[in-house]
Amino acid sequence: MSFFALGVNHQTASVELREQIAFNPERLKDLLVTQSHQSNLNDMVVVSTCNRTEVYAMAENADMVLNWLAQTNGIDVKQLSNHVYRYENTDAVSHLMRVASGLDSLMLGEPQILGQVKTALSLAKDAEIVSQNLNQIFEYAFYAAKRVRSETAVGSHAVSMGYAVAQLALQVFSKPEKLTIMVVAAGEMNSLVAKHLAEMGVAKILICNRSRERAEKLAQEIAHRVEVEIIPFDELAENLYRADVISSCTGSLHQVIAFADVKAALKKRRYKQMLMVDLAVPRDIDPKVESLDGVYLYGVDDLQTVIDENLAQRRQAAVEAEVMVNQLVTQMITQQKVKEAGSTIQLFREHGEDQSQIELASAMERIQSGEDTQHVMADFAHRLTQKLLHPTSILLREAAQHEDPSHFEWMKDNIQDIFEQERKPKAK
Repeated sequence: MSFFALGVNHQTASVELREQIAFNPERLKDLLVTQSHQSNLNDMVVVSTCNRTEVYAMAENADMVLNWLAQTNGIDVKQLSNHVYRYENTDAVSHLMRVASGLDSLMLGEPQILGQVKTALSLAKDAEIVSQNLNQIFEYAFYAAKRVRSETAVGSHAVSMGYAVAQLALQVFSKPEKLTIMVVAAGEMNSLVAKHLAEMGVAKILICNRSRERAEKLAQEIAHRVEVEIIPFDELAENLYRADVISSCTGSLHQVIAFADVKAALKKRRYKQMLMVDLAVPRDIDPKVESLDGVYLYGVDDLQTVIDENLAQRRQAAVEAEVMVNQLVTQMITQQKVKEAGSTIQLFREHGEDQSQIELASAMERIQSGEDTQHVMADFAHRLTQKLLHPTSILLREAAQHEDPSHFEWMKDNIQDIFEQERKPKAK
């Protein structure tokens, strides 16, 4: 059995194909439970996100995994094969570590993927379709991801507008737990802003949107983390003073936050500073607001410059992270080989002990029957030595006959080294 990683992602397949082979948790749970009762391919984890669907499995060959992925989604296996990447053993371990660390993501260094991989493992374990060996590989991948994120800067710089706004808020205000945030419009961009700030532990988020239905949808998504209040859009101006941070992205053709309204809000706040972020094109906020003391105004171009610089820093850090992943893969494979060698050594020792007991029992029987003790013990030592050296002698002979002479040279050199070490006098 080998360890395989097989799947498609944003680099190898279109959105349409990724949608065809994506799994929702409920369907995947049922599929894994069913698969756990099969005689083959019953040791696997499936990671399915908007940008990738991957199967990690212990299997006899990669085609078994490919056929399962195609059949469960009703796709022609030949069509799927044109878009699938396959990794085996060491390469598969390396790929899993890179995925968990965010090095293979559409957004380099994104933190969400690690949680998604952990959820995938948990789902497979609930279906009782994960062996101890496969579980250890995943746990080591999580260890590698933690090392990458804590010891490199691959995930420490904001590279999305939503995250950049959240990071900017932390730079302007040192205590997020005291902040009130206002998002003007509840579209995709501001939803990300609200979610990032909610995760950072702000005190309250005000949602101001033309459609109350959309505002309520965003409120439901973040209410478990932060206090939320929905404000009617026509009451925007009179509520500006309540917000320490305002992020606006309406898509309106006209400005929705006027200079006079911000000036009035600032006065009502007793000139306590405000951070205003205008993510809209055309702009939502009157640019003259920047002239007001106590107001920090940032636009799309300002944030894009920061993001471009941060992305360059992440790419530089990714080089260091890739080296770390390669080292950790080598470390894991070495540990597995040592573990496998340990069981072989144990078997060899048990064989030696068995032979020793057999020869000792024979020697004791001969002594008790009256044979010369010295002669019996010499014969005992000779017979036991021959039996213990027999397996090594066979290996040396086969290595000498092998078409690759390095096999014999390696064994010969190492055995000689061991003999030389044994001949050295032991320190008293």
